[in-house]
Amino acid sequence: MEVSAYFDIFWRTMSTLIVLFALTRLLGKKQLSQLSLFEYAVGITVGNIAAGVSIGLKDHFLPGIFSLFLWMIVPFLLRWASIKSRKFREWMLGKPTVVIENGKIQEDNLAKQKYSVADLMQLLRRKNVFSVADVEFAVLETSGDLSVLMKKEKQPPNAADLGLKPAPEKQPHTVILEGQVQEEELRKVGYNHVWLKTELEKLNVALENVYIGQVDSYGQLSVDIYDDQIQIPAGQERQLLLATIKKCQADLELFSLATDSKEAKAMYDKNAKRLEKMIVRLSRFLQP
Repeated sequence: MEVSAYFDIFWRTMSTLIVLFALTRLLGKKQLSQLSLFEYAVGITVGNIAAGVSIGLKDHFLPGIFSLFLWMIVPFLLRWASIKSRKFREWMLGKPTVVIENGKIQEDNLAKQKYSVADLMQLLRRKNVFSVADVEFAVLETSGDLSVLMKKEKQPPNAADLGLKPAPEKQPHTVILEGQVQEEELRKVGYNHVWLKTELEKLNVALENVYIGQVDSYGQLSVDIYDDQIQIPAGQERQLLLATIKKCQADLELFSLATDSKEAKAMYDKNAKRLEKMIVRLSRFLQP
């Protein structure tokens, strides 16, 4: 086969890639899962046509391999260039687009991205947002995903809002894997085989039946066993501890009502209030 034929395939492939790029930009920022069945079918057809046009020959193995190589290397080079240059990345992928601002839909920006209001509402529902008025800011990313910032009054309260300082979360440690104790992980959490055996007995589970067992940041063991039909009882230690503290607080209030001594009553009331504050702080950690 002549060398000129390879140059012909090269220019065919480059021209086809440019046309495909222009066509995909016309579709806007839609992910594959957001395409309609018709758009998806059109995409497959266009791809087949593009492959045929780029090769332009039949019954030739090497030209096909050469064209396939070009189809693979060009996207790689484009991605590399987009990493190195911000301007090229913005030209290639576009920029994030504001579609909601202060609870108002930006119709012009939405239309430029080939999105309808129904498309926008579908994306919002995926974020568990059902009212546009509740949204402070929504941005359509270059990937087609929607980033949403709710208005302050519509955001769920966090630990800082409640004046709480939660304990830091730690990575769970896998202490049992496929029925085998992971010695190093068990040492990391500061426990031994006796503790592990006791915890398994509480759950009424044999070590060899455990597919995976993990210890969380609170030191509680959770297991997944081979037989999914067997129900594992949930650990009750934290709930029992919370119930015990509540009982102590209630007992102090009863003692305060039962005594005639002003000093004793003041002492019981003071400690009952301290326990009440402690219960509020500990509830989020000790409740299931």
